[in-house]
Amino acid sequence: MEPPTTPQTDESLDAVIVGAGAAGVGIGVVLEALALDSYAILERDDVGASFRQWPEEMQFITPSFPSNSFGCRDLNAVTTDTSPAFALDREHPTGEEYAQYLRGVVEFHDLPVRTGVAVESLQRHDDGFVLDTSAGTVRSRFVIWAAGQFGRPNDEPFPGAGHCVHNSQVDSWHAFADECVDDPVAVVGGYESGIDAALTLAELGHEVLVLDEEGPWQYRSPDPSEVLSPYTSQRLHEALERDRPITLNDGIRVERVDRDDGSFEVVSTSGETFTTRNRPVLATGFQSGLGPADDYFEFENGHPRLTERDESTATPGLFLVGPHVAHNGQQFCFIYKFRQRFAVVADEVAARLGIDRAPLDEYREKNMFLEDASCCEPDMCDC
Repeated sequence: MEPPTTPQTDESLDAVIVGAGAAGVGIGVVLEALALDSYAILERDDVGASFRQWPEEMQFITPSFPSNSFGCRDLNAVTTDTSPAFALDREHPTGEEYAQYLRGVVEFHDLPVRTGVAVESLQRHDDGFVLDTSAGTVRSRFVIWAAGQFGRPNDEPFPGAGHCVHNSQVDSWHAFADECVDDPVAVVGGYESGIDAALTLAELGHEVLVLDEEGPWQYRSPDPSEVLSPYTSQRLHEALERDRPITLNDGIRVERVDRDDGSFEVVSTSGETFTTRNRPVLATGFQSGLGPADDYFEFENGHPRLTERDESTATPGLFLVGPHVAHNGQQFCFIYKFRQRFAVVADEVAARLGIDRAPLDEYREKNMFLEDASCCEPDMCDC
């Protein structure tokens, strides 16, 4: 048997970051501060592409506020010294506006972002990784996976889902509403994206039926990952007080959607049927998974298993940043959460490369270096 051949590569780098969203740009700024000899950020589309794909009316649920001078980071900032609120003059930026902020960060720090480069496959070798991309092959000692979930909508959760439209595929709720007839719009899913869709459509004069098995609008929790954010809850309460045509239906698990003579029938597991001539909206979230990196992580309860340094437990040298990160039942799915782990990953990479880690002291001083996750218990709240 012939020995395995070593793939021919176009270049060799110290580190490759996959994805130029909030996570990829944020960790890129940290690596830039460490002055790595060579690294690149590979993005299959453009900087902040997932945010630009939001419906144009959708806004951030976490507020932005320029409080850096008082030692508090803007909740949506990805660096120690920027504020989307100040940069955009917006408290709740839209996806397009936030993408502008990310592009500004890239330009200011002159980050080596390569747009239009899709990572097609990933292989682990003794001395690092080989990434086959749409622009050639790259060898890297470390890979930091920062690709988000927006490109993987959960758009087939039940039979007949093809008759529906996933909220991530809606460019504008105004345009969607213009195509609706005088029938209710059924929204399947009652978390953030579902309630946001319902509120916008109701403001545009359409009756909306929200169908959800659990009814998260009924509950409170100190962790906004598990229930509606205060921003969305307030909007919902105000809409209901103004008699906006929104009906919230909990205890409804959709079994299938049928198409019958120009109408859509949303059928629940208990036999209830909701009939409308308008195409139902799926607010069913996104599929778990990491694309080409899936096979290099172990999974537990739907989350990638990670070391204390956010490294894959199955593949040394492969790190994860962004909304997929979870520790001890705590999901780091908001920007203000997962940005606290950028310096942890960068510190580990720099240590193995023998690079001076002193620039990371700023992240410690500004509370963006969360090494001990025990302080982040999901049920902890003193208020």
